[in-house]
Amino acid sequence: MYKVAVIGGRDTILCFKALGLDVYAADKPEEGRKILKEITGPESSYAIIYISENLAVGMKREIDKFKDSPMPAIILIPGREGSLGIGKEALQSAVERAVGIDIL
Repeated sequence: MYKVAVIGGRDTILCFKALGLDVYAADKPEEGRKILKEITGPESSYAIIYISENLAVGMKREIDKFKDSPMPAIILIPGREGSLGIGKEALQSAVERAVGIDIL
């Protein structure tokens, strides 16, 4: 069975823990990179990994490794501070690659 993980600041991830998702607290990009590497190893069963946008800014290279792979899907979500627009840009780029034009 596939699982869902959330990586982000403690304030951002607490609500996801209440939903039963696996949560990993990371306040700095270095911590986020380490967690992402651990949970995406060869034996990983994560289908979706949500990462807060403010953390993802410093993890671009690591996140881009999964851009063209079907699993895990890396989805950027707004943090407690609000949206930075990075998640929307990533979604728009993925849709453009999939259909060939910008439909959003």
